[in-house]
Amino acid sequence: MENSGGIQGNITAGLTGRYASALFDLARESDAIDSVQKSLAALRQGLADSSDLAALAASPVVSRSDAAKAVAAVAKAMQLDSLTTNFLGVLAQNRRLSDLAGMIDAFDAIVAAHRGEVTAKVTSAHPLSAEQLKALAANLKTRVGRDVSIATTVDPAILGGLVVQLGSQLIDGSIRTRLNSFATAMKG
Repeated sequence: MENSGGIQGNITAGLTGRYASALFDLARESDAIDSVQKSLAALRQGLADSSDLAALAASPVVSRSDAAKAVAAVAKAMQLDSLTTNFLGVLAQNRRLSDLAGMIDAFDAIVAAHRGEVTAKVTSAHPLSAEQLKALAANLKTRVGRDVSIATTVDPAILGGLVVQLGSQLIDGSIRTRLNSFATAMKG
């Protein structure tokens, strides 16, 4: 818990932060931060891609035992690490699956702070290649002067380009936004 005060700071405020902090502490003790972060990134994408998974996470009517069975099946199908699988089971038993997306964000922020990085949330219309992610990270590093970790989400609705959230700063270079701006300008 040595990082709870300094590095984690306000990240751990609130319920989602406390769960994320507990997961981080367990991952650090098990030397599994990278594998947990990879599993959580897969879950984030799964929540975005699968309406069934999103419905399971949000549903208040699914019983605790049914939710636990469902997340165990999801974890197995997605080949999540054991620590993340157990974490999902705890969330199901405590009826906290609806907070999963916030916990993933908080976990990423804690890991970034632990590593001295800044986290950028990047939304693209199509999955970015490893080469594109590397170039984007280098570009953002020159912009902020610190290492940048990137959490990606795919949203075909933006049509193309990128939307980057870096702390409180939002850089919207999506084609959808450009088209909307152009349409507004045409209306006068």
